[in-house]
Amino acid sequence: MSLIDEQLDFSRVADTFLAHGSLQSPAFLDGRLCARLALDDIAADTWLEEVCATLGVDQPKSREDGEVLLAWRQQTLDALAAPELNFEPLLPDELFSLAERARGLQEWTQGFLEAVAEVASDKRDGWSAALREVLEDLASLTEFDIELDETAENENDLFALTEHARMAAMLLYTEQHPGQPQVERVDTEDDGSTPPDQTH
Repeated sequence: MSLIDEQLDFSRVADTFLAHGSLQSPAFLDGRLCARLALDDIAADTWLEEVCATLGVDQPKSREDGEVLLAWRQQTLDALAAPELNFEPLLPDELFSLAERARGLQEWTQGFLEAVAEVASDKRDGWSAALREVLEDLASLTEFDIELDETAENENDLFALTEHARMAAMLLYTEQHPGQPQVERVDTEDDGSTPPDQTH
């Protein structure tokens, strides 16, 4: 499937939603997806059922649409588990206005925190102080003013808020999946007395 190798962006997924008659932003569901992958490794078929329920359909309208929705899950999972730490939330890009991008981030945060609240009630006791703090801070993103003027200062502020959301998702995932990304395993596999051999 060529779509598995294609880097899906916000507009591609939004177009798939539109093809099913939905004007909903994919950002909210992407937030839920990130939290569900971190907390209970949501399976592909379960994810497809959740998206279809949101779109108000029993199944994707076409095989290609189904591939897009499944590739969305796989792309997110691969990014969360990647040692490069290059995960990015699925949000509106520079082609959208600053207000639209802010709204997307707010919706992503709402979806993420909603899924955390649903799934994580029996997991919280094992969370680090850093994770608890970042999730508490993330809650403030659901209430910030999204009617932003197009200024450099607002652009920088939105970038910082988006980075906070990105780090929250990665921290949640790595705490629930010790050793993923692999960079987390350096200190546990070696006592630190001998640096890893990087000459080969």
